[in-house]
Amino acid sequence: MLFTSLEFLVFLPLALALYAALPPRYRWLALLAASHVFYGASKPANLLYLGGMTLVVLACGRALESAASETARRWILAAGLAAALGSLVAFKFYDFIAGELQRGAGIALPRLGLTAPAGYSFYAFSAASYLVDAFRRALPQAGHAGHVALYLAHFPKILAGPIERATTFLPQAVAAVSASPEQLVLGSQLFLWGLVKKVLIADNLAPLVDRTFAIAAYATPVDLALSVYFFAFQIYCDFSGYTDMAIGVSLLFGLKLMDNFRRPYHSRSPAEFWSDRWHISLAHWFRDYLYIPLGGSRVGQLRHYLNVMAVFIVSGMWHAGLGYGVGWTFLAWGILNGAYVWAGLASAPMWKRLGEKLPRVAASQAFAVLRVLLTFHLIAASWIFFRARSLEDAWHVIRKLATSAAEIPPLLAKYPFTPDHYTAFVLIVALVAIEIADERRSIFERLAAAPVALRWATCYLAIFALLLFGRWQAHEFIYMQF
Repeated sequence: MLFTSLEFLVFLPLALALYAALPPRYRWLALLAASHVFYGASKPANLLYLGGMTLVVLACGRALESAASETARRWILAAGLAAALGSLVAFKFYDFIAGELQRGAGIALPRLGLTAPAGYSFYAFSAASYLVDAFRRALPQAGHAGHVALYLAHFPKILAGPIERATTFLPQAVAAVSASPEQLVLGSQLFLWGLVKKVLIADNLAPLVDRTFAIAAYATPVDLALSVYFFAFQIYCDFSGYTDMAIGVSLLFGLKLMDNFRRPYHSRSPAEFWSDRWHISLAHWFRDYLYIPLGGSRVGQLRHYLNVMAVFIVSGMWHAGLGYGVGWTFLAWGILNGAYVWAGLASAPMWKRLGEKLPRVAASQAFAVLRVLLTFHLIAASWIFFRARSLEDAWHVIRKLATSAAEIPPLLAKYPFTPDHYTAFVLIVALVAIEIADERRSIFERLAAAPVALRWATCYLAIFALLLFGRWQAHEFIYMQF
């Protein structure tokens, strides 16, 4: 069941009504039932995977509480993580590795045809964080098995995050909170804004991107350049649109999920992009459960650099999935972004000295804009590996763009733009303008302070735009398959 489907628009009011009708102490049960209906609606077998993960978490969590020694607790944690993350690795990579071994070394392994259900990466990481926090004795004491099951299954986040922490989610579930009027308004606005991003922007960009990358070896330099830009905004609006809708729907039940995006294309460095603005819940997961345990920045410079690259390599492997297949492109994407952060670390002293010598330049708006534009283009270049079907396709796109860079501006003047292209340009410009305003002050705060007539006019304008220009076909969210 997708947020953009008619079924969901019927399901959500029913779930909200049942949640509100029950006494507070039983509301978790209504939300758990609704979550299982939501997740199993398109494929009931999905519930078997979710149920298995839930049993692993509950069994290991109980064992961690009753274990007599720290050694036993470490073994229990290791077993739980092996089940949660090991199954994820098997789903993603077993058949791929078997194929590579046969192709490269002639070693024939049986193919299992394993495929993970939608959202498996997200609740596997949630399960892992729960087990680690339980091992660290960092979980809240209140609650029971039903609340833990709800933590994993909570339907707004199960398909594509955010990767919520049990430490913040369980206290809300136990308290059986109700949505305040302000949360109902904000939740509805977030859901509508997420629909605009997904249905109006991302899904209008998708056909233009798909056509070009399907024939990357034969596409013209202009087509490739446009598609690289379009994909940067497509993937952002697709994923952040889902997050906005997930946070908005959760607020309708009175439950707050963590922010997952913060206008990432306003970043002034790749490090800021990945740590503070893009897929924040995943970045914080890697920080707390991989980067810091490896030593973080508290070690020598070489170890620090290796720790950074380890995070990006694992991130690249995590992103490999059914959305764009499993291949070496995701590893290259992770390594490239790790190299960006390495370059930032290595050049930081130089930029600091330059800022001390030229403080007015360093603090100027023009310099900030240049940094934002450079960061955007670095990230957009890395998306080529993310979207390309193979390393060969990715290198072909990069080579053609690099060798034809000087020719692209005059070719644009003769390019046969279609109405779809003009629609894409208008949507991107509108998005950029809104996010510039949002960077200075939240657009939702602006709406709350605006006259009632303007608030309703804005909502109706968004709805009309969705009805007139939105692509409502059943386009799955990209990150559902990762």
